[in-house]
Amino acid sequence: MTGKRQVSYQWRLREVMAAHGLFNASDLEPLLDQRGIRLSSVQVWRLVTQTPERLSLPVLAALCDIFDVNPAQLIATRAEDIVPVRKAAGADGVVDLAAVRPKRAQLRPEP
Repeated sequence: MTGKRQVSYQWRLREVMAAHGLFNASDLEPLLDQRGIRLSSVQVWRLVTQTPERLSLPVLAALCDIFDVNPAQLIATRAEDIVPVRKAAGADGVVDLAAVRPKRAQLRPEP
């Protein structure tokens, strides 16, 4: 059986824009509009300043065309193996709760 993997990504639009001399989200809006992508100023600002969870392929294609890059230059991906957490179990596989449960505090009477 294969172990679990955790995938993550980094949105690099701001870096790509800076490399091409664009430093404001408002500079990107007319470039997208020229390619048929109609987004509000707020949507373009979010696209530049935040990491999107969903992105339409036409928007991605327009960004690649604007900056003459490929999708891998806009989205850096990474996948790592997840190391399983070992549990305090005996040889028979039963968890010994005394091994993982903290000891109860004992209160002493005042002198």
